[in-house]
Amino acid sequence: MADLGHQPLFHIVLLNPEIPNNTGNIGRTAAALGCRLHVVHPIGFDMDEKARRRAGLDYWHLVDCREHASWEAFLASERPARLWLFSSHGSSSLYTARFERGDYLLFGKESTGVGPETHAWVENTFGANHALRIPMPASDGVRSLNLATAVAISAYEGLRQVDASAAQAS
Repeated sequence: MADLGHQPLFHIVLLNPEIPNNTGNIGRTAAALGCRLHVVHPIGFDMDEKARRRAGLDYWHLVDCREHASWEAFLASERPARLWLFSSHGSSSLYTARFERGDYLLFGKESTGVGPETHAWVENTFGANHALRIPMPASDGVRSLNLATAVAISAYEGLRQVDASAAQAS
């Protein structure tokens, strides 16, 4: 996997992803933005080289991807100073967050998101305002967005903010 040798724009964290195509699409977004992708096990598919080839992930060598055996192993190795949880149960809108380069963006599995323990940990560690939801003003009957779509929306909003901050500083 690629190791960019510099601080990533963001760390995109997938907690127990279940659908390989979503993870592949998220990897492409991460590579395009200069983000590091963290995949936290257990996961619902195989990530070895043969599986990636079969899925047509011919760009995977450009993805700066780290795999972690568990949520606890992720926390022990990464020790995130700033983390944002994205959840349909988030208490704040994505647009209230103030992202900074190097932030961790956490997304749960496609079927259930993150568990209540992880949600509570984020709120207790970083504050309730770090549990974000993506606004869906016309969401009658739509409970959530596709994981890859949610990651792209969130990462590009973060990029917009970081770019705007950099432009104001210069």
